[in-house]
Amino acid sequence: MDSMTTFKRPALTLLALSFALATAFSTAPAIAQTDTVADRWDLTALYQDDAAFDADAKQLDAQLKQLASCRGQLGASAARLKSCLDLYAEARKRVGRLTSYASQYYDQDTGDGKGNQLNQRAALLGNTFAQATTFIQPEILALGSKRIDALLAKDKGLQLYRFQLTSMLRNAPHTLDGAGEQLLAQFGLATGSAASVYRTLANSEVPWPTVKLSNGKEVRLDQAAYTKYRGDDNRADRKLVFDAFFGKWKDYERTFGETLYGQLKTDAAYAKVRRYADSQSAALDSDNLPPAVYQTLIAQTNANLPTLHRYFKLRARMLGVSDLAYYDIYAPLLKSDRTFPLAEGKRMMLASAAPLGTDYVTALTAAANARWMDVYPRPRKAAGAYMNGEAYDVHPFVLLNYTDNYEAVSTLTHEWGHAMHSVLANKAQPSIYAPYSIFVAEIASTTNEALLLEHQLSVAKDDDERLLYLGAALEGLRGTFFRQAMFAEFEAAIHAKVDQGEALTGEQMTAIYADILKRYHGEAQGVMKIDPAYALEWAYVPHFYHGFYVFQYATSIAAAQDFAQRILAKEPGALAAYLKMLASGGSAYPYELVKAAGVDLATPKPYQALVARMNSIMDRIEAIESKRGK
Repeated sequence: MDSMTTFKRPALTLLALSFALATAFSTAPAIAQTDTVADRWDLTALYQDDAAFDADAKQLDAQLKQLASCRGQLGASAARLKSCLDLYAEARKRVGRLTSYASQYYDQDTGDGKGNQLNQRAALLGNTFAQATTFIQPEILALGSKRIDALLAKDKGLQLYRFQLTSMLRNAPHTLDGAGEQLLAQFGLATGSAASVYRTLANSEVPWPTVKLSNGKEVRLDQAAYTKYRGDDNRADRKLVFDAFFGKWKDYERTFGETLYGQLKTDAAYAKVRRYADSQSAALDSDNLPPAVYQTLIAQTNANLPTLHRYFKLRARMLGVSDLAYYDIYAPLLKSDRTFPLAEGKRMMLASAAPLGTDYVTALTAAANARWMDVYPRPRKAAGAYMNGEAYDVHPFVLLNYTDNYEAVSTLTHEWGHAMHSVLANKAQPSIYAPYSIFVAEIASTTNEALLLEHQLSVAKDDDERLLYLGAALEGLRGTFFRQAMFAEFEAAIHAKVDQGEALTGEQMTAIYADILKRYHGEAQGVMKIDPAYALEWAYVPHFYHGFYVFQYATSIAAAQDFAQRILAKEPGALAAYLKMLASGGSAYPYELVKAAGVDLATPKPYQALVARMNSIMDRIEAIESKRGK
C-alpha cells in the first residue's frame, strides 16, 4: 500500500510487512550489498540460546500460576493489590520479550522452520497470558471507584497504577463479568481466522498470471511483482500489469468478499457483546479517542480533494498524458541516478535530526551504529520494514530492506523515529506505560521524515536534486494522508452496513469502493478516469482485517507536519513539548498527549496545514518546471 512503513507489535506482523512508500520521483535501482554480521541485528541480546528462551517461558508459567492466587484477592488490601499488579506488569513484560524474539527470529529467515515454531509457541504463550489475566478488570470494576480511591490513598507505591486502574474503571460499561471475559479470551485464537485465510490465499494459493512486458520479459504477477512493475516507464506495460493483476482479484471477488465479511461480522459481534453502539465506537474507545477525530479527518479530506486533484493534474502534465488513468499514479515523474549507500543514509538521518537536540542525536547515533538493525534484503527475509520496541529491558529492533535509493533513506529515518520513541518512553516510563498507541507512534516517525526533507532541501545542489526530494514528499503526503483517509472512509462504510445487520458481498464491496475511488480521483471533474476493474483494489488491501487502523497514518502525518514546522521555526516550548509527548509513552490517553503537545486532531487546523504544505510543495515543483520552460 502507498504509505509509510510501520512500527511493529508482534500481533500486527501483517501490517508491518505491507506498507511501502512508492515515490513519484524514483532513484536508481538497488545496488547489491554485502550482508555482513554487522548489518544484522543481534538477537542474543534477547536470549543467548534456546535454553534461555525456554527458561523465560517457564518463568512466565510460574508467574501466571502466582497470578492465579490473586483471583478474588485484589481488594484485600492496598499491599495485595500492588503486589498483584506488579506481578501482572512483570508477566506482560516477559510476554513482550518472548514474542519479540520469536517474531524477529522468524522474520530474519521465514524459511527456517524453527522460527515458525517459535512464533506459534509465542502466540500460545500470549493467549495463555490473556486468559490468565481476564479476572483483573472485572474484579477492579466490582470493587468500584470509591474502594479503589481508598486503596490508592493507603499506599504511595500503588499510585504508579492510578492511570491503569482509572482506565479499567472507565471501561466499566463495556466489561463483562469474570466468566464472560474468560470466555472471550478463549475465543482469542479463533477470531483471527478471516485474516489468516486471506493471507494464505492471497500470498500462497492464488494462481497469479504471467504477463509479457514490451521488452519481452515474462513476469509472474504476484503481489511483489505488481508493486515492482506497476510504475513501469512504459505506459502500455503499466496498463497490462493493472489489468492482469486486478483481473485475477476479480476471479476471487466472491471469496475475498466472504473473508472480509467474516472479519466485519467478528468486529460487529465483539462490539455488540461489549455493548458499544458500533464497531467504530469500539475501536476508537480502546484508546479513548474522540469520534470527532475520525469524523474531522474524513470531512477535511473531502473538503480538500481539490488539492489532491491538483496533484493528479500536475502528474499528468509531467508524464505528458492528457488522459490520466489509475495505472499512471505510480509512474516515476523524474529519473535520478543518485544512490545513497547506508553510511550516507545514516549521515543524512543524523544531520536532519539536529533540530531535536544534542541528547536526541547522541542517543540516535549510538543506537544506529549498534546491532539493533537488520539492514539488507536477502532470500527468505521478511519484506518491508518495521520497528519492534516490545523488549522493554533490552532495546528496540529495526528491520529494513535497504536498497540505496532515497526511499530507503526515508524509511531508515522513519523507523528510527519509531525506535527513538521507544528509547525515550522506555527510559522515562515503567514497563506498564512504556508501550504507546499507534495514534502517537506514527507521529514520531513521520516528524523525522519531515525534518529529513527540510534538511535535504537546504543542502540540495541543484533543481534536479530538489525535485527528487520534493517529489518524494509530495507522493508521501498523497499516499499517507489522502489514500489512507480514503481507506478509512471505505472501512467506515462497510463496517456500518454490517453493524446494521446487512449482508455484504464482494460485489457490493467493489461497488462501494468504486464510488469512493472515483470521488477521490476526480472522475466527475475530468481529472482521472477510473476503470471499474480496478475497484477490486479493496481485496488487495490487508489493512481492512485490522479494523479502523489505517486512519491513524493520516492523522499522524498531519500532526507531524505541524510539529516539524514548529520545531524548525524554534517556536518557544515546541521541542520540549514534543519530546515530552514521546517520553510519555502510554502513560496517558494518546489524543490527550498529542493535544497537550500542541496539536488537536479533532479540529480542522492540522489537516488544513497539511494541505497547505502539499500546495506549497507543488508551487515549488511548478516553479522549477516553469523555469525550465515546461
